[in-house]
This record gives sequence, C-alpha cells and structure tokens, in this order.
Amino acid sequence: MANRHTIILMQTSPSRATRTFMDYGSISQAMDGICGLYERKLKELNPAIRDITYDVADLYNFIDGLADMSALVYDHSIQAYLPYDRQWIKQRTFQHLKKLAH
Repeated sequence: MANRHTIILMQTSPSRATRTFMDYGSISQAMDGICGLYERKLKELNPAIRDITYDVADLYNFIDGLADMSALVYDHSIQAYLPYDRQWIKQRTFQHLKKLAH
C-alpha cells in the first residue's frame, strides 16, 4: 500500500467554486494532509489557543461537514486510479492516527 499516488478531491461548500484537489505520494501522506487541513481550520477558528486537541469524532464531523470529499488511489496492477468515498477516507484517517499514536 505504500507509495500509491493519492489524489484527494474535495469541495468545502455547496458552491462549485470551492472544488479543489490535493495530491500526495502515498495514502499515508494523504491522511496526514487531511488531518493537517483540519488542524489548520481549528487554529483559524481558535487563534488564541496554543495547544489544540481533537478526537476522531471531531475529525469525522469535519469530513462530513464538507460538501464532498473523495480519494483517487493509483493501483499499479491495473495502471489506473481507483475511487474511494468519504467513508473509506474516515476509516483510513482513523487507522493512520492509531498507527501514529503507537
């Protein structure tokens, strides 16, 4: 699963103008990127708080609050990108955070 190019597609609000993408060299880096996106949003909303903490439920609420989020992950065996939905992203971010905690 390592080194599988991953593109995160997202739309932050109902406006189509908020569509964007982020691309990463691996699924793990993509999950880091999503967590970083959420952490930057928290800092933006709470500029006076130095050490911000959150749990997985907070991260899930952030992901669910976006108008849309999905992932395209490159599969070397078929030489194509496979699509994954928001639920898959939430499962992978949880696994990623669990791995970082150990």
